[in-house]
Amino acid sequence: MKKNAAPIHAILGTDDFEVKRVARELAAHLTPPGDFGQEIISGQAGNADEAAQRIYQTIEALNTFGFFGGEKLVWLKDVNFFADDRTGGAQTTLEAIEKFTSLLQRGLPAGTRLIISGGAIDKRRTFFKTLGKVAEVQMHDRLDSTKAGWEQAAMSLCEETARQKGLSFNDDALDLFTLYTGGDRYAITSELEKLDLYLGKDTRRITQDDVRTLTPMSRAGVIFELGNAISARQLPRAQELLAQLMFNGEKAVGLLLATIIPTVRNLLLAKDLLVRHKLSPPANPFQFGSALERLPAAATAHLPRSKEGKLNAFALGFAAAGARNFSLPELQAGLKACLDANVALVSSPTETEVVLGQLLVRLTGGKKSAAAR
Repeated sequence: MKKNAAPIHAILGTDDFEVKRVARELAAHLTPPGDFGQEIISGQAGNADEAAQRIYQTIEALNTFGFFGGEKLVWLKDVNFFADDRTGGAQTTLEAIEKFTSLLQRGLPAGTRLIISGGAIDKRRTFFKTLGKVAEVQMHDRLDSTKAGWEQAAMSLCEETARQKGLSFNDDALDLFTLYTGGDRYAITSELEKLDLYLGKDTRRITQDDVRTLTPMSRAGVIFELGNAISARQLPRAQELLAQLMFNGEKAVGLLLATIIPTVRNLLLAKDLLVRHKLSPPANPFQFGSALERLPAAATAHLPRSKEGKLNAFALGFAAAGARNFSLPELQAGLKACLDANVALVSSPTETEVVLGQLLVRLTGGKKSAAAR
């Protein structure tokens, strides 16, 4: 990193792992030589009074000359009171932040530098807008896996992190690793370190088997794998994953509504598009998005969308790749079987695991030879 002479730096965001890494590296380069060139103030506060105290400590540190009049770095570290929450919105905190803002607007004493690092920040407030004018601001936020399109950003992060270690992924392995780690930078980094050691110097390409062997499945990963097993018509694998989810306390109705039905519905939607518009199943889930964009608007008007009105092309791409294993009538019957299972779960005395187990047999059983029809 090139030493930067800017007096004020703010490294903020919800990606705690990356914020700490970047701030630590920056502080190492900006700290003047000697034993008294750096003053660290903890930004952790349990209430508004503690938050105000941390800010006033920072103001005092900035107004105090460095040892023997030399250069000085003040680091307000791990701040947790800039967000729109009870502590961050308290009047005591806001009054202290207002005084801090005024100091930053006036400028720091000569030879003094400031790093502010921490979590979420309310971007509507004057303090954040002031930082944008007087400081070099870096925002590092975690990917939101509830928003459409997060998978592509997460895949890019996985690929870039792997590249830095001299590793690369097979396409199917990248998809799986992304879903297993859920876009969490810390999980991505730590799991890639394990894969790096496991593969050794001679093998630098990660396969799907490598991911399954070494990378633990998050809840989202297990749910994704259940959908994958259904799409591939792998009944034993689907039964194994269902048992794991039920053992971990997942509710049968929740699994049906949040995982099984969306999987079958996407398979049906994708199969209908493939058949109706004579499309080829994509080799990569992301390729299906461009195929959808080439269709007339009326052809995709019925597809489910996010609150922002965007298609989840990634999920449909996965479904399109798996749809080759089913015929259109099979998927229509499969969606009807899901509805029957829903009724059985809320009205039948049959054990919920039995209901879902029977559903998996109906969805994945039978031969695949009819799928191309």
